[in-house]
Amino acid sequence: MRSPCARVFSHSKFLRASWLPIVCSGLLFISVILPAAWSQDSAQNSGQGAAITPSDPQHAETAQATNDRIAQLALTESGRTGDYVLSSGDLLGIEVFDVPELTRDVRVSESGFISLPLLPIMRAGGLTAFQLQDKLAELLMANGLVSSPQVAVSIKEQHGQPITVIGAVRTPMVIQALRPMTLLEVLSRVGGIADDAGGRILITRPAHQIVPESPAAGEPVPAEATAPGEMTEPLMLRIGLRELLDSGDPKYNIALRGGDVVSVPRAGVVYAVGAVNSPGGFVMANDRQQMTVLKVLALSGGLSSTAKKKNAVIIRQAPDSEQRQIPVDLDRILAFKAEDPELQQSDILFVPNSSGRQVIGRVAQTALGLASGVALVRLSN
Repeated sequence: MRSPCARVFSHSKFLRASWLPIVCSGLLFISVILPAAWSQDSAQNSGQGAAITPSDPQHAETAQATNDRIAQLALTESGRTGDYVLSSGDLLGIEVFDVPELTRDVRVSESGFISLPLLPIMRAGGLTAFQLQDKLAELLMANGLVSSPQVAVSIKEQHGQPITVIGAVRTPMVIQALRPMTLLEVLSRVGGIADDAGGRILITRPAHQIVPESPAAGEPVPAEATAPGEMTEPLMLRIGLRELLDSGDPKYNIALRGGDVVSVPRAGVVYAVGAVNSPGGFVMANDRQQMTVLKVLALSGGLSSTAKKKNAVIIRQAPDSEQRQIPVDLDRILAFKAEDPELQQSDILFVPNSSGRQVIGRVAQTALGLASGVALVRLSN
């Protein structure tokens, strides 16, 4: 059975009508063109106020992308680490088959040594349990106590070495490391860096006692070896985040020890809000980079069509003075008739909108309110 529409269009009077092509064009416009236009307009409206990530990964990235990279590299490094290394405070269970006098629990001293009857003092700190087993077997044979010693060493208590992580990281904490940990593993343990993290990592290593080398099997350990020895000087290490992630050089992914403090300083952040296409906060990953008004405008997608170019201001909060509003004539800057001002950390470039109302005396409050809700974008080196 034919539809009503088919019957109408097949009617002779309808076919003879001169306005048939017009009706067809109108139906085509309604069914195809208008929905496409509405969907495009809806997409543009839905994107307003949303965080916009620059399309060029060479110039910008999110902190999450950096943290994913840290977690991936840390997982690779964790597979390369060896067994647990004994340290001061660990409680060890030593069992020598058929020699009950030597089967006992011993604790590693502060200087890293252990003492057993009939055997000279020996260093346990810095060895694994398997290495200590071999050392004890060598000493028993060298001293003529057991011809074919069978030694087993178990770890009954582990005393972790504290590694402190502070600064611009997801979860600052003190990690009790039970084995040697690399810098990437430590950063992964705290959840990675924060959105406003800088491009440098500072590692503070306090002074520590120099542990003497372990003597050969059968040789006595001098008394001064167990006494407090010489102390090293405190050390400050600076490692670039980009070199750590991209170079693959192990000299950047250093092994951390107990007492180390890992600090990730916060980078300078500048904001562009108001009548710009992509308002946001821009984190400087490299402290050597200098941000200017033109750079911020480029990163924020340029000015919108309703921007009041001559009435822009820079909101600056100096640490030792009151908040300042620095007028900026973007019209002259874009025409290269005025100098491109340099921005300082936490500066806010506010471009007023000509289509909206601006209350005199409340420019700073408006800009601060807008800046508090924008997304941060990290700039790569």
